[in-house]
Amino acid sequence: MKAYPYQISSLSEYQDAYQQSMENPAQFWAHIAEHFHWHKKWTPGAELNWNFSEPKVEWFKGAQLNITENLLDRHLADKAHHPALLWEPNAPDEAGRLLTYKKLYEKVCQFAHVLKNNGVQKGDRVCIYMGMIPELAIAVLACARIGAIHSVVFGGFSAQSIADRLYDAQATFIITCDGAYRGAKDIPLKSVIDDALIGNHVVEKVIVCTRTRTPVSMLKGRDLWWEDEMQRVEEMGLTDFPAEPMDAEDPLFILYTSGSTGKPKGVVHTVAGYLLYTHYTFVNVFQYQPGWVHFCTADIGWITGHSYIVYGPLSAGATSLLFEGVPTFPDAGRFWDIVDKYKVNILYTAPTAIRSLMGFGLGPVQGKNLSSLKVLGTVGEPINEEAWHWYDQHIGKGKCPIVDTWWQTETGGCLISNLAGITPAKPGWATLPMPGVKLLLVDENGKEVVAQGEETVSGNLCIAAPWPAILRTTYGDHQRCRTNYFAAYPDLYFTGDGALRDKDGNYRITGRVDDVLNVSGHRIGTAEVENAINMHAGVVESAVVGYPHEVKGQGIYAYVIYQGSHAQDTHGSGDLVRKDILQTVTRIIGAIAKPDKIQFVSGLPKTRSGKIMRRILRKIAEGETDQLGDTSTLLDPGVVDEIKRGRV
Repeated sequence: MKAYPYQISSLSEYQDAYQQSMENPAQFWAHIAEHFHWHKKWTPGAELNWNFSEPKVEWFKGAQLNITENLLDRHLADKAHHPALLWEPNAPDEAGRLLTYKKLYEKVCQFAHVLKNNGVQKGDRVCIYMGMIPELAIAVLACARIGAIHSVVFGGFSAQSIADRLYDAQATFIITCDGAYRGAKDIPLKSVIDDALIGNHVVEKVIVCTRTRTPVSMLKGRDLWWEDEMQRVEEMGLTDFPAEPMDAEDPLFILYTSGSTGKPKGVVHTVAGYLLYTHYTFVNVFQYQPGWVHFCTADIGWITGHSYIVYGPLSAGATSLLFEGVPTFPDAGRFWDIVDKYKVNILYTAPTAIRSLMGFGLGPVQGKNLSSLKVLGTVGEPINEEAWHWYDQHIGKGKCPIVDTWWQTETGGCLISNLAGITPAKPGWATLPMPGVKLLLVDENGKEVVAQGEETVSGNLCIAAPWPAILRTTYGDHQRCRTNYFAAYPDLYFTGDGALRDKDGNYRITGRVDDVLNVSGHRIGTAEVENAINMHAGVVESAVVGYPHEVKGQGIYAYVIYQGSHAQDTHGSGDLVRKDILQTVTRIIGAIAKPDKIQFVSGLPKTRSGKIMRRILRKIAEGETDQLGDTSTLLDPGVVDEIKRGRV
């Protein structure tokens, strides 16, 4: 049943839509754009302007809209009392919350007044560092309402990581919480912000929302309580705030993602294209139907939370469920309790979570009513077939299509996925590209890989034309955008992933081909981790690679040359030094980047020019020590045998 005029309802409709999007992408997306609220329509012919060599991409340039009017205002006529956000807190015995579209609209408008009252203007950068509470979504939307550029930072990052992002974005305003709950842990968010602000002379105000009642330091003139500021606005009776008209190509947000160099990249997404694409992919991939409850288990600090907790679902008038906790607290049945409690219809989670929950057996699933589920989804990394079948059999009961979505921070929304119950699924394969996504595989020289007959071929995954939600730049450094994504192969966007394509045109992602790891669905640059390890006193040099991890997908394996005061310990267990190094990485980046394994070595395999042969280190980490290839060209071939013997 079509809930939207452009919702695809059969394989032939998908094929028609895909063909139209390839033949005339401007016309295809303009037709969808007509269904949104615009302050000023685009001039015919201005739907799309692009050149990948610069790179430059513009969709609907000159048209004006505000994304929040399309997420909130336009639903007030018929969905004012419909649930927009459901919130499930970390502790199951704490009361949850329900915000209708009318209530969410009022809260967003009120907080927009708070921002304006404190000097935030259109174009200002606002850093948001909060736990998964409704106020996080409210803060994001209030920024968009007034035209400020939000930059959400995941609540697990360290003070140094936040300081780097604040400096890069030149953010003048921060929104945070006193603390956050995550499973059995209390995360002291405000104190982390205080550490990040040491030496910062750009940030003017910090708004602090109460969550954990952790004692915090509040500096006069800089730090303000969320509740006090909102009360002032409420006492003035302000429940409306006129949405700021934004150019279609104005920035909506910056989201930092790890790169192959140590410095994170600030990916920039713009208003109109991002709205169109997150909306279109949400209603089509998940085959969303009015009244369904959508549960995306991601954190809003990552792109998945931006696109499929906030912007995509609300643009469709859906009910989106936010979860503050973790899947194993207080026990491994938490997800299934939530599905049962809220009668969830769409469950969108990560293969890492599925594999973790598989490890607890079927006990946590028993006695839970999962009959409300209609669609299952996975995101963050390719799902292995064993986990796919477990998910299908024990959670979907063989009745729910599973959408295996592939996409990136830089793409804004799903690029490859089956459409739930509409296009065929293939376990372990992301399958077919979304309309508007022109994929091709190339070899290392940039030559297109073409199949001979019905063979399955492999290559580096590239995209030959822009879709509406493609990144526009990396904040403050457009050359870095060109170098990272458009320089490897002329006139192509290079995803950084390798892929297989079968005879039916289905794609299977085989993993990163650059020095970026995919740990639990989150991209972490090897150079970023190496930089952090090397900052530990006593570390001479390090090299970081990925290795297969049964839960995380990829684990982090670090080879470390250590000559510090405790160097003698590394000849034994080395546990003390390992813990010190892990603490250093946690302090500089965050716990998410901690190596799973640390091996102390006397040297690293290097060429005579000094290049570390990570290919060899990867093979050793993976246990493939008999497939190292020729090592005779190394500066010191003997170091390889030593590393093999010391593998942890």
